[in-house]
Amino acid sequence: MKNVTLSADEDLIERARLIARGQRRTLNDAFREWLVQFAQGAGDGQRFDALMGRLQHVDAGGQFSRDQLNER
Repeated sequence: MKNVTLSADEDLIERARLIARGQRRTLNDAFREWLVQFAQGAGDGQRFDALMGRLQHVDAGGQFSRDQLNER
């Protein structure tokens, strides 16, 4: 595992530590969890683009007005 040094406002760090302590974990654990979610979010755009590429053959049949889209 690699160490990372970050800079942040002291008060912000203390508030984050209190929140983490209330959740019975360390700020380091909370940051690792956030980092995983952050990194996965970057892949969401790529997955979306890949899906849209696979669905290029789908044709909805033309343009629809708002009223047509809202008809029940």
